[in-house]
Amino acid sequence: MREREATADTTTAANAPAANRTPEPEQEQSTPAQPAPRTVLAAAHIVADPHADVPPQGPAAVDWDATLAFRRHLWAHGLGVAEAMDTAQRGMGLDWPGAAELIRRSAAEAEAAGGRIACGAGTDQLTTPAPAPAEVRDAYEEQLALVEEAGAQPVIMASRALAATAEGPDDYLALYDGLLRQVTTPVILHWLGPMFDPALEGYWGTRDLDAATETFLQVIAAHPEKVDGVKISLLDADRERALRRRLPPGVRCYTGDDFHYPELIAGDEHGFSDALLGVFDPLAPLVAKAVHALDTEGPAAFRAVLDPTVPLARHLFEPPTRYYKTGVVLLAWLAGHQRHFTMVGGLQSARPLPHLVRAYELAADLGLFPDPGLAEHRMRLLLELHGVTR
Repeated sequence: MREREATADTTTAANAPAANRTPEPEQEQSTPAQPAPRTVLAAAHIVADPHADVPPQGPAAVDWDATLAFRRHLWAHGLGVAEAMDTAQRGMGLDWPGAAELIRRSAAEAEAAGGRIACGAGTDQLTTPAPAPAEVRDAYEEQLALVEEAGAQPVIMASRALAATAEGPDDYLALYDGLLRQVTTPVILHWLGPMFDPALEGYWGTRDLDAATETFLQVIAAHPEKVDGVKISLLDADRERALRRRLPPGVRCYTGDDFHYPELIAGDEHGFSDALLGVFDPLAPLVAKAVHALDTEGPAAFRAVLDPTVPLARHLFEPPTRYYKTGVVLLAWLAGHQRHFTMVGGLQSARPLPHLVRAYELAADLGLFPDPGLAEHRMRLLLELHGVTR
């Protein structure tokens, strides 16, 4: 059962002077409320191999040493890793064979490091425009089996193939029912909005988000014991709050809202969201500091650390939102986590130079770079490469 924030008993005795009061029994003395712990997962990027001779649309060439080192960086800060998600360019440069290798390697690294890991299972091995429903089911089952065999928690990702082939909500209900019946580990269900992937427009069988929410809740209600939580990536804080209040007991809400995460994680009198966020990839040191502040001082201290990061997050995830990965990898390079600013599929060119400059400025203002001199030097190199000297 999921823990929730306790409510302190602030009832006191009479308002008489303390010297005239009858001492209260120790067990009746009020105690301050303690915030419940949050589960925090960072969706991690991959590091490309810049020396690989592959075309932009060819198979992903991954620098495995640097990629796994970055996962160790996240675990060292106390964060869990959400692997092979859209932050890892899933469906935007990383194909299924590459994702499968990433899952195997990262799961083994997690076991060695004692870190938490959850891995995305989807249907991206399908290449036909509109596969048959049975093919979609088989693809999901293949990927779920691989994630479970690797010893990781599955995240059932939204499927482009399912969105293309489903005729209505009943098709989603039937497919997810079959998947949840056979998983052996409680999963995270992922609802990714079309701002992150336009091919997912109308997911759950309708473009009406209220109707889609009802279908999503039906999927969960049918097998709540098989659902650890749901990841909501709609960039709509009010909708997320309304949905999490309707979840069955014990089912977590992992926010995927890269615009409103401080308020959603801090919570309110009705509860809070846990987190599975791509923006926590570059923000890991500050996230660790904020979570510690939440545990020791409370939500206000937590927000004092994370609220100032929101302008950077909103900048990285500005439309077209799906290209946020470019800014994430830029910041990893500037912070010294990798030796180059190259991405699989050539995605380093997906954002214009002014966007990258502003990302650097916002991150520098937050103190995100362990070596500010290195970050400035590398940013100057990038500017010079684009013909800018200053």
